[in-house]
Amino acid sequence: YLEESGGGLVEDGESLTLSCSLGSERTFSSYAMAWFRQVPGKRREFVAAAPWTNNGTFYGASVKGRFSISKDNSKSTVYLQMSSLKPEDTAHYYCASRFNSRGDLRRESEYDLWGRGTQVTVSS
Repeated sequence: YLEESGGGLVEDGESLTLSCSLGSERTFSSYAMAWFRQVPGKRREFVAAAPWTNNGTFYGASVKGRFSISKDNSKSTVYLQMSSLKPEDTAHYYCASRFNSRGDLRRESEYDLWGRGTQVTVSS
């Protein structure tokens, strides 16, 4: 399972950190982890991903330079640090994972485990 936390209501320009814990018998470090977000009526949007190979990180164009993804293997947790938040960042944020992923981490279809999500609302 995946369980997200950390969402909430913040003001324009503020920061927020989301957490996602993985419950699995497999080694967390062997999972690719990602964050997506979705606004009602729109498709789910790629936000950030951290491959299991620790070979860099990937970001969506709209968040690059403001958001940072990181993994804590000792806690089986992935974080999404969000800074300089904007009202357009308002969305339901989902954590996703795939064991030993070797595909395109920006695609929803690459992931086989999803959390229920956590709501982030940025007021103007």
